Amino acid sequence: MATEFISMTFPNPSTEIDPMRDPAIDPAYLARYARTLDDYGFDYTLVPYASSSFDPFTIGATIAAQTRRLKIIVALRPNTLYPTVAAKALATLDQLSGGRVVVHFIAGGSDAEQASEGDFLGKEERYARLDEYIRILRRAWTSAEPFDFDGAYYRFTQFRSAVRPVAGTIPVSVGGSSDAAYRIGGAQADIFGLWGEPLAETREQIARIHAEAARAGRTDRPRIWVTFRPIVAETDELAWAKAHRILDALTANRAKGLGRVPVTAGRPANVGSQRLLAIAARGDVHDRALWYPTVTATNAAGASTALVGSPRTVADAILDYVDLGAELISIRGYDNLNDAIDYGRSVLPLVRDGLRQRAAETLGENREEIRAYA
Repeated sequence: MATEFISMTFPNPSTEIDPMRDPAIDPAYLARYARTLDDYGFDYTLVPYASSSFDPFTIGATIAAQTRRLKIIVALRPNTLYPTVAAKALATLDQLSGGRVVVHFIAGGSDAEQASEGDFLGKEERYARLDEYIRILRRAWTSAEPFDFDGAYYRFTQFRSAVRPVAGTIPVSVGGSSDAAYRIGGAQADIFGLWGEPLAETREQIARIHAEAARAGRTDRPRIWVTFRPIVAETDELAWAKAHRILDALTANRAKGLGRVPVTAGRPANVGSQRLLAIAARGDVHDRALWYPTVTATNAAGASTALVGSPRTVADAILDYVDLGAELISIRGYDNLNDAIDYGRSVLPLVRDGLRQRAAETLGENREEIRAYA
């Protein structure tokens, strides 16, 4: 499949460098942001989930009404919605959007965050529950007859959904960096999401995911999704100056209690954040343009690794990951709307030009090989 681009939905102008206190949905901003992604060539937008934040299904329906081609990735925690209800809700949104829905599962990386919504399972059990959840969804979307389910976490009899996805099913995404994430995602996911680690570590993670897919008896593999926070300016020098201004703002906001993580926060519970902090301890810059001080400044609160440079530098860095096997590239910045516009104007076209050049070179090599054996 072709390389595709993902952003993340923002329902108001609040940013990590200029945060609003208790921000509400700004309907006009949300509509403008969604249309911007659609107009500037993004393929997907992630509607995130947090225990204290907005309902992703309602946001997703709003995006669907404002866009023509943009696919909507709904983040979902299995503890928040019974799987039979989720199957119908996702299929309903898929029909409303003309088949543009993906579901991204969050098994739960923080025990405290899960407990805030009544979920007290440990990590291994959360992933075991996710395995059941995905199997139920797929059967609900495809079964013509009522069916029973009797698992460790879900039990019901004679369920049948009359609400079917447009294409018969909905792509399932799983993310994480733990052994359980690799195992369940490798076995079950259509898409596997990774945070931006250096090329060597990303290569190792992709190999783990592929190995788990093979171990599960799959003849296909999950598509790989990698997330970055590009900091782009006209030249590399200007981009690095901009990066340090952003870092100063992130550090100051966290000290004031305005950041995503309180200044007193301890070591993150999830393996992905722990990995990012361990890599940050080895150095600030990795590979071509991967920058890690933003990880330390936010205590690795979610996707936090930056790519710093001119549009050409950042595009080349993204192509390095495409060459590793990443098919979905998520990019979002720190000035959300303006960064999305900048990426659409200056980064996405360069990456796509690079992809076309690679395809032409491969075609030429194949033709030469055919001539050699003719």
